[in-house]
Amino acid sequence: MEILDGKATSAKIKEELAREVTALKASGGKMPHLAAILVGNNGASETYVGAKVKACEKLGFNSSLLRFEESISEADLLAEIEKLNQDDDIDGFIVQLPLPKHIDEMKVTLAVDPAKDVDGFHPENVGRMSIGLETFIPATPFGILNLLKEYKVETEGKHCVVMGRSNIVGTPMSILMSRNSYPGNCTVTMVHSRTKNIKEICQDADILIVALGRAEMVDASYVKEGAVIVDVGITRIADDTKKSGFRLAGDVNFEAVKDKCSFITPVPGGVGPMTITGLMMNTLQAAKRKA
Repeated sequence: MEILDGKATSAKIKEELAREVTALKASGGKMPHLAAILVGNNGASETYVGAKVKACEKLGFNSSLLRFEESISEADLLAEIEKLNQDDDIDGFIVQLPLPKHIDEMKVTLAVDPAKDVDGFHPENVGRMSIGLETFIPATPFGILNLLKEYKVETEGKHCVVMGRSNIVGTPMSILMSRNSYPGNCTVTMVHSRTKNIKEICQDADILIVALGRAEMVDASYVKEGAVIVDVGITRIADDTKKSGFRLAGDVNFEAVKDKCSFITPVPGGVGPMTITGLMMNTLQAAKRKA
């Protein structure tokens, strides 16, 4: 069993990005500028956005964080998005999800200029991705692709099972793993909450990508001997032995499956760091498009 170390891979890619930014600066080019909109005081969202801002600082990107009260109206939020669309200094921006219930997330997604949609959520970018055109790939799937590539995980002709069908991870991941590329060329099956024989399908997976949001659901009985496991989930679980009072767990029971698989991502330190790296790669791409 080999660990797919997202933290180490992320650091390696960030070094390459930093060198590109240094060269860009030396040639008199404009520094990439990423903006983030944060609505309300969701603890997890605060952590995610904070990590993205810190990554920008380390790479030499400019960054802006726009905070709004949870009570902001949908119309006012859409107006703020349009300001960012029109701001030539902003290369890309994200609207951190989830949003308050009174705001339609799809309206927000559609309001973002596809050329600045570094999250890769706009239908135009999703469509381009699905037919293999250059575009912004959603950050988590993009990070997973780079992680598989770094460890030279064989994908061609393999059966890849994706657990979960979200627009952020599951659906784009299933498209990317089936494309005629590397990583890709898999035969892909997507399973979800309405799938009747999930365990039997997973048992046939050469590559199992788990994005369900259900802590430690996947145990050894789901896993084929020698499978590659990518665990996208992250959940706080109460743990009195920890100073924080909790531990972080993925959707996969790591201890139960580690001796059965060939590769596996840890939680934390697997997909999480690669997600932020994917966002940074998209932001640099957005800046270079405008150069």
